Amino acid sequence: MHHLWVPASPSDFRGTLPQARSGHSAVNIGKSKVVVFGGLVDKRFLADTTVFDIDNRLWYRPECTGNGLEGQVGPSPRAFHIAISIDCHMFIFGGRSSGKRLGDFWVLDTDIWQWSELTSFGDLPSPRDFAAASAIGNRKIVMYGGWDGKKWLSDVFVLDTISLEWTELSVSGAPPPPRCGHTATMVEKRLLVYGGRGGGGPIMGDLWALKGLVEEENGTPGWTQLKLPGQAPSPRCGHTVTSGGHYLLLFGGHGTGGWLSRYDIYHNDCVVLDRVSVQWKRLSTDNEPPVARAYHSLTCIGSRYLLFGGFDGKATYGDLWWLVPEDDPIAKRLSASPQNINQSKDVYIPYDRPHVQIDVPVSIPKISVMEESEDTELLEVALHVIGSASTTEQAAQALREHWRKSTSSSITLKEISPLLRDYQRLITRHYVIKTGSSLPLGKSTVSASETYRFYHIKNVSQLRMDDIENLLAEYKQIS
Repeated sequence: MHHLWVPASPSDFRGTLPQARSGHSAVNIGKSKVVVFGGLVDKRFLADTTVFDIDNRLWYRPECTGNGLEGQVGPSPRAFHIAISIDCHMFIFGGRSSGKRLGDFWVLDTDIWQWSELTSFGDLPSPRDFAAASAIGNRKIVMYGGWDGKKWLSDVFVLDTISLEWTELSVSGAPPPPRCGHTATMVEKRLLVYGGRGGGGPIMGDLWALKGLVEEENGTPGWTQLKLPGQAPSPRCGHTVTSGGHYLLLFGGHGTGGWLSRYDIYHNDCVVLDRVSVQWKRLSTDNEPPVARAYHSLTCIGSRYLLFGGFDGKATYGDLWWLVPEDDPIAKRLSASPQNINQSKDVYIPYDRPHVQIDVPVSIPKISVMEESEDTELLEVALHVIGSASTTEQAAQALREHWRKSTSSSITLKEISPLLRDYQRLITRHYVIKTGSSLPLGKSTVSASETYRFYHIKNVSQLRMDDIENLLAEYKQIS
């Protein structure tokens, strides 16, 4: 079946969306929710927990309680950690905060939103980041590899989540080369490891299987390198492998640009490992995929996949995308033209012109807009962006300055609604109240029939995600 990438619409969600980040974790808790934890943005490590309630399509931040060994409520800020769910629990190990590799071990009970730092036993793994792990059944977790700050690792640890005992596996045969930034996924009774960055820096595209992890298998644990038929993915690290139905879906990551290039190449292709035919296949996607990225998350929600965040070497993303079968109701969105969403016949003005003045006709009706002091969502976003402000006006002005410097890809979904209202607020003040007057923005003038496209939008659910670039461009003309 063909699949389609569809940008998430503001109408898909309610609540407070997670901010942009990479190197975070996102795990499914049963079929009811996805828990996003930690990550990195602008050299700042995060320790927040954001939850997507699948049934209610609601994003929220739970008030977590907890007790760390040193009195802290939850894990310290980190990225590139492992996060695995067992029943209603999410286990966190390791990761990085600034230049420090972490070796602490936490569990979050998502029924009561309580963190506990765990004192574990046995063969404790060394602190590390960029390791990969997977659940074995409903009790154990297997972790492989990573980077301890000095060397690449190829060790295998199994954690019993009941006894909290770690066991380092003695594995027969030649192990895979040490690596970090790889993926590790349990399929039936085997752990499949793909890709990663190896010792000395090469990015790899090898696939390995580890047997002997399941108790009913009496054989010694052992590695086997697999060479499968089909269109294998190019070597990469920082990708995701997500299990859905009878196949594994690999997306994104980054690889080397070849000997002529100093820079990594970031990917946005989808490659499927079909568990029935045991071969690689390219997933047929009939439209434009999201921007290439690595260190994102891709979670399976029924027949859909939800992509969030990531990094492309320059920018950190906070966008949300659906990957859906072509018969999914979300896919029908792509067939709707902008005219179907917004019935206005206003002409879109290309904003590559350096100087443009736009007139709003005298006949344009005034719409009702709230004052900044009443716009609680505007103030909440402003405080999130600037940290603190002494007055409402100061907060609004700081947020406007932030939006003037923003790009459409850096705007988060939670900013869109207050951005639209502020856009309408400024037009109402500058143009409509001063009937027929215009704010000079340059030397040339566009005819009065070319008006703002989004002035009459009543709700952000009427916007398409690809309208955001145009909305932001028009906002910059008036702010």
